[in-house]
This record gives sequence, structure tokens and C-alpha cells, in this order.
Amino acid sequence: MDFVLLHVVGSAETFARRHLPGAIHLRHAEMSAERMQEWPQETLFVVYCAGPHCNGADRAALKLATLGRPVKIMLGGITGWEDEGFAFSQGS
Repeated sequence: MDFVLLHVVGSAETFARRHLPGAIHLRHAEMSAERMQEWPQETLFVVYCAGPHCNGADRAALKLATLGRPVKIMLGGITGWEDEGFAFSQGS
């Protein structure tokens, strides 16, 4: 995969009920230099949250950028994904 997809809001239970395929649940509050060492420095992160009403993706992007990590925001989040008719994954 050319990027890591991060679901950056909500609880583990919410993530398990519905998330984008291939996503990892990592709340923006849990992002730290130590935690992000799991991935090479050049790894591109794509972050998303609940939808356009949610600022979690913005907060995560700012945190990752501050840590010197490449990051993009997936606009629309879960709401946009659902509006396009795409399938969700379940489980952790």
C-alpha cells in the first residue's frame, strides 16, 4: 500500500462497527513521535473522521504535520464514503 489510512476519531467499538477498508484506528490524541515510529518517516498518512461536521481529521493532520509526517485529509469522511455507496469493513 502506498499510504496508511487512519480512522482518527471515536472509540474502538465504533471503529469495529464500521470503518473504511484497510483503515487503522488511531485517535489523533494518541499520536506521538514514539507511536508514529511504527512507520518509516516518509510514510504518507491519509486521515479521515466522521464527516464534514467533524474536525478530527484536521486535528490529526495538524498533529502529523507537526511531527514532520506527510499527511492528506480524506474529505467527506465516513459520511462521504457512505454517500458514494462504498462498502464498509467491520471488526478491529
